[in-house]
Amino acid sequence: MLIDLQDAAAPSRLEADVCVVGGGAAGVAIARKLADRGHDVCLLEAGGTDFEQATQDLCSGENIGMEYYELDHSRLRFFGGTTNIWGGRSVPLNRIDFEKRDWVPHSGWPVTLDDLEPYYRIAHDSLELGEYDYSGGMWEKLQLQPIAFDADEIAHMFWRFDSKKERFNSHQIDDLINASNVRIVLHANVVHIQADDNGQQAEKILTRTLDGRETAVHAKHIVLACGAIENARLLMLSDDVEKNGIGNGRDQVGRYFMEHPHGRIAHIETEDPGWYWAHYRKRYPSSGPPVAPALVTPESFQRDKQVLNSAATFKIQRDPKLGLGVGSKVYQNLKHDLSATQNNRKAWHFYRGILDWLQKHVSLSLVRSVVRLKQMELYLMARAEQAPNPDSRVLLSRETDALGCRRGDLDWQLTELDKRTVRELARAVGREFERLGLGTLSTSEWLEDGTSSWPVDPTVGNHPIGGYHHMGTTRMSDAASEGVVDANCTVHGYRNLHIAGSSVFTTSGWANPTLTILALGHRLGDHIDNLLREPG
Repeated sequence: MLIDLQDAAAPSRLEADVCVVGGGAAGVAIARKLADRGHDVCLLEAGGTDFEQATQDLCSGENIGMEYYELDHSRLRFFGGTTNIWGGRSVPLNRIDFEKRDWVPHSGWPVTLDDLEPYYRIAHDSLELGEYDYSGGMWEKLQLQPIAFDADEIAHMFWRFDSKKERFNSHQIDDLINASNVRIVLHANVVHIQADDNGQQAEKILTRTLDGRETAVHAKHIVLACGAIENARLLMLSDDVEKNGIGNGRDQVGRYFMEHPHGRIAHIETEDPGWYWAHYRKRYPSSGPPVAPALVTPESFQRDKQVLNSAATFKIQRDPKLGLGVGSKVYQNLKHDLSATQNNRKAWHFYRGILDWLQKHVSLSLVRSVVRLKQMELYLMARAEQAPNPDSRVLLSRETDALGCRRGDLDWQLTELDKRTVRELARAVGREFERLGLGTLSTSEWLEDGTSSWPVDPTVGNHPIGGYHHMGTTRMSDAASEGVVDANCTVHGYRNLHIAGSSVFTTSGWANPTLTILALGHRLGDHIDNLLREPG
């Protein structure tokens, strides 16, 4: 059933087996699993069923580090969360992403790819992504030949795209709304997690609406699934038992914030720039979802060069000195400058549909003609892994929001390793282009300036800074001195407080996080189900 805490008749107390905080992809997946297992679930959503500006303003905060998107633009606070404007890119992390890498400080998950593999498949199927294949072998299935790169220099992987728009929003959850053992609670802004006196378990969740109504939710188990900024913020705000906040006795909450930084890393001179865009564009097989290839750094390359795991794509563009094109300006306006109301989201989806149509139907000959007419050239764009950095973090602001809670500020910081990684990736592509006689590559000037700075180039694409991928602020670790949750996504030292979503990522890889978020969510759902079934 649906309960709106803004209604005068809304309850001041709720009880459940499990309280899930956050109605995005992770929260919906966990609620579904536990409800299907017969448990009583209370799913709290801070917003309503659609965009509301007053609620969205609660996401505001300051960027006090590197340049980043406005924080109230980088996530959405209504049912379905930021997946309401998700592009659908899905790919799992690689095996090496979970491993301890001596050249990557603070790397190494307490779980392996093998631990997560069955849950990746469940998540994959839940997104209706067809055959479970993200490998370079997709080229043969598409009846295409990739560039014959040396496998020790450049490898291929494929994104698969979820084609269902707004899959997790309030219009797609009739099963939860109609379930007798599920209560979906709207406008449930969590302002405090109450720990017991010993700091060993969470006793209840306290919520407050914008008009001041308060509700307490008591549950045997509590799951925070609010995103990397909000998960960390809620733990730090809950400081009445632990002075630095729940799970923060070792000053780990909020640290290791990661993104997937984007950047133009090279210009490529070649006889036929249009061919590379056409050959490496998004593909639409006769059966199954759309797919798109990426150039990635093989494990052997990462070990040899002591770099991170990153990806790159080809892009045809006019000279970036000319500034943003009309199409990019339209997209930026739709996604960043306009609020995410239903009508504006429809316009954004329509625009993306036009881009998909062009990807599917525009011929190579037409692309070549446009390239010649507009004097467009070939560039290499990075979608990079960020190394875990304890100085890159979410902090509590001195300013408070409309609920009286301190806002969350972001101090995003990159390191020399992040920049060196994409420089080595660009150089590897350049070596291969020259070896194969395809052309010559020049790395971007900013990569060769001898600093760790990563300047923002608005002409890079529709996401010029990063992928809106917030990761790492409640990271997974074996020891409480190195993270916030254990291998089961349970807060160190707490019996019944768990965290879902990409805030638990120990490292980020280059892969878009949603598939891993869902896989970890299904795994956490199984873990909580087992705990609830234990005797006593």
